[in-house]
Amino acid sequence: MRTRIKICGITRRQDAVDAVRGGADAIGLVFYAASPRSVSPQQAADLVRVLPPFVTVVGLFVNAHRSEIEQVLAATRIDLLQFHGKETPEECGAFHRPFIKAIRMREGIDLHQERRRYQNAAGLLLDTYRKDTPGGTGDSFDWTRIPADIADSVILAGGLTPGNVERAIRTVRPYAVDVSGGVERDKGIKDGAKIAAFIRGVERADNQPD
Repeated sequence: MRTRIKICGITRRQDAVDAVRGGADAIGLVFYAASPRSVSPQQAADLVRVLPPFVTVVGLFVNAHRSEIEQVLAATRIDLLQFHGKETPEECGAFHRPFIKAIRMREGIDLHQERRRYQNAAGLLLDTYRKDTPGGTGDSFDWTRIPADIADSVILAGGLTPGNVERAIRTVRPYAVDVSGGVERDKGIKDGAKIAAFIRGVERADNQPD
């Protein structure tokens, strides 16, 4: 099975087009004001309009109020919710929409327990832990900490780049990979050549035997 690809933190139409043309399965839109990649509901609607069919639009939230999430859902197409804060399983499931839950890989985390806790999630997105930083650290973590028996429900994130994604996939064999800063030339500004190189790295990993 091929590894799915999400390009997160899209802020410009051209970046969305580059991601899709390169072969990305999903794009991520950040609705978190503290992030340099944050977009408004109106900007999101403009970005979504350039997407062809069968590309998943992921909306990323961090401890957002329910009304804020509902405002985004009313303004534009969001196919999948991504929760990057301290949201409970009940809060994540309150919108009757598929969701993924980000787990920051702090010391002592029990991924089997987290998978049971968020049993209604479509998957777990595993990201690097840094205190007071909910994501986008640009750092990777020890991929061998991921149990092989849950890898097929994992979206691997955290410090992925065109230079290390092939090794990451061969180590973990996740369902999908998620990249943001690793394919940028500046915060929130993607680089088309880096996106293409990242996707080529994923394809090489998929075509090599374990």
